[in-house]
Amino acid sequence: MTAIHSRRRLGLGVAAPALAIALLLAGCGAGADVQSGSSSIGTSNDIDPRDRSELREGGNLRLALTAFPETFNSSHVDASGDVSEVVGWTLPGTVNSDAAGELTTDSNYFTEIKLTNTSPQQITYTINPKAVWSDGAPITWEDLRSQVNALNGRDTAYQVRATQGYSRVEKVERGVDDRQAIVTFAQHYAEWQGLFNPLYPKASTESPESFENWARNSLPISSGPFLIYSIDRAQQRIVLKRNPKWWGDTPKLDTVTFSVLDYSARISALQNNELDYATVSGIDEVKTATNSPGIQVRRAAAPRFSHFTFNGAPGSLLEDARLRVAIAKAIDRQGIATATQNGIVDDPKPLNNHIYLNGQKGYQDNAQSVAYDPEGAARILDELGWKLNGDVREKDGRRLELRNVMYQQDTWVQMAQIAQQNLAAVGVKMTIQTFPGNGLFTDVIDPGNFEICQFTWSGGILPLGALPQIYAYDPNNRLSNKGRVGSPELNALIEETISELDPNKAIELANRADKMIFELGHSVPIVQSPGTVAVRANLANYGAFGLASADATKVGFTQ
Repeated sequence: MTAIHSRRRLGLGVAAPALAIALLLAGCGAGADVQSGSSSIGTSNDIDPRDRSELREGGNLRLALTAFPETFNSSHVDASGDVSEVVGWTLPGTVNSDAAGELTTDSNYFTEIKLTNTSPQQITYTINPKAVWSDGAPITWEDLRSQVNALNGRDTAYQVRATQGYSRVEKVERGVDDRQAIVTFAQHYAEWQGLFNPLYPKASTESPESFENWARNSLPISSGPFLIYSIDRAQQRIVLKRNPKWWGDTPKLDTVTFSVLDYSARISALQNNELDYATVSGIDEVKTATNSPGIQVRRAAAPRFSHFTFNGAPGSLLEDARLRVAIAKAIDRQGIATATQNGIVDDPKPLNNHIYLNGQKGYQDNAQSVAYDPEGAARILDELGWKLNGDVREKDGRRLELRNVMYQQDTWVQMAQIAQQNLAAVGVKMTIQTFPGNGLFTDVIDPGNFEICQFTWSGGILPLGALPQIYAYDPNNRLSNKGRVGSPELNALIEETISELDPNKAIELANRADKMIFELGHSVPIVQSPGTVAVRANLANYGAFGLASADATKVGFTQ
């Protein structure tokens, strides 16, 4: 009999905002020297793969969060990447991915997922008869139907962060029995494999009130090798334990503990044996981790990138698209890439695409409209009526002063300081405001209390899903468009792109959309992450995953 495994849910079509940034890839040896490496997405990962027989029974995996989850509903607009990190151990999904990004059905939860028709597009999901929720109730077609109804965007009382895919579903019907769902699309959806990752029980999605509140402070029902055992808001700690209703291989770990830590405290927590895994950034952190007893640095390029997003909401200082483009042209992104990655990444370059990462099929440079040109930026500012008055430009009595908000981390501040100097050279004043992780999105970024914000988009192997989530704009349902920037023309092109079932045509359309995103001054990508992490040396089957999903039942410590 084939062993059944459960994977920690990987990102597929939905992008999650993350606060911390891991920029460096280093081929680190025993000494303090750091060798340069590539930051391009590749086909390998670095997790110390071990057979289950080599691992000891039990143990507690200690992981860090940048902020305490605002909700345990990862589909809610308040959700961040930290939420996905926690619930990924506890919820079903449809597919797993290997290091090359190749997808296979997660047989743990589904015995078959098949595209059964293209006109109309129709997917048949056959649920594993063993699959149950943690209360013992079976996972059924009604869970899928309820999730579609919540996430399709038709009822805006559901405060969702993304509708992609779900918005195109016409109906979900019962198949041969309760363990089969037939999903019929009203419009084609190119990345249908990203749906139901993760899948929540219908209790969490059956009404706007349950969507808002059911998983606000806990996750009452889940399904996976682990479930949430305790939540301590005072200590900022969440503990997972084995799920007694789990039907697959027994996990090697007894528990997984998440604790909120300031980013600056992670390396010392690793050194003091208070943490088993952490992202690292900055040459000093990499060297420190490399030379710490019992710690290894692992690396594999990850689907994450840093960016500056502009607030173009009506009435905001940067409402004018030409002004946003001028600001973007004044920022030396190559200078930022060189300063933050030189010596540890081969030939550091800025990321010039919002959708595809360097090394990924479809990647091309679409950033010509925001290419570094301080003279051109100054000329646009003059044309727009922003005239120098001393060191800072003014228009109609308003000074061109921009607040740039971000998580408190040295690498973010370093990026911002370079941009600050660039902007000062063209008469734009930028102030840098840093915040702890707790509340940064809900209290600062989501309400629009910024002109520029910096964070990381942590995406997946099906990148087109980010287009309607982040870059389409509906003022009545902004999803994850933090800067409220968009246009009807871009919306239409995004719709055309995600409807295209021919992968090569979809790539062509996506790059047309990306050029438009740059021209609108929506945001500017900075650099992509090579995915460097520091881990306890005896931690196996966990580390720098690259494009792969993790097998939660195989994570553990060597004997």
